[in-house]
Amino acid sequence: MKVFVAGATGQTGRRIVSELVKRDISVCALVRDENKAKEILPNQVELIVGDVLNPDSFSSAIADCNIVICATGATPSLDPTAFYRVDYEGSKNLINLAKKHNIDKFIFVTSLCVSRFFHPLNLFGLVLFWKKQAENYLINSGLNYTIVRPAGLKNEDNQYPLIVSGEDTLFEGSIPRIKVAEVCVESIFYPSTNKRILEIVAQENAETKNWDELLAV
Repeated sequence: MKVFVAGATGQTGRRIVSELVKRDISVCALVRDENKAKEILPNQVELIVGDVLNPDSFSSAIADCNIVICATGATPSLDPTAFYRVDYEGSKNLINLAKKHNIDKFIFVTSLCVSRFFHPLNLFGLVLFWKKQAENYLINSGLNYTIVRPAGLKNEDNQYPLIVSGEDTLFEGSIPRIKVAEVCVESIFYPSTNKRILEIVAQENAETKNWDELLAV
């Protein structure tokens, strides 16, 4: 198995890469800054220097993989089109190439509340709106997929139990990025997550469950 990770040097992407490496899974990481990638990603990761907005820069690399995990996201800026270009157009490029090369599964990290147009986050470049449009494009692509919608992302870990729920059922909370990475990687191995949307939070008073229980949603 070989997994293509887009957004590999982002705060969530780098944790996904580390989780894959920890399980001895080969990783092909799409990065824009090779020097940065060499500093923060494990040595055994194959680096592909490219950009989701330029599909020719990574087409051949995806062809060599079985799974795609997309953890990209535009950085807030003064450019009002950033979220449209990266979160929608860039995701479409990844989806199109995954379909072209018959990828086994596309795992897509988006966000809670993407279905709520009048959410405050949409005041900033319609970030949730464009993530939702990209979700729809993936769902209609014919690819096998899992969409992972995390709550508010935290860099620090905690021991709070994980809650996994279905589409448009969770609307608040937070989750450590490492737990998002674990869900993405576990989704590779659980057919119950195929063509499903998983909404995830970590909650102090939640019941502790194993992966079989969590992913049988």
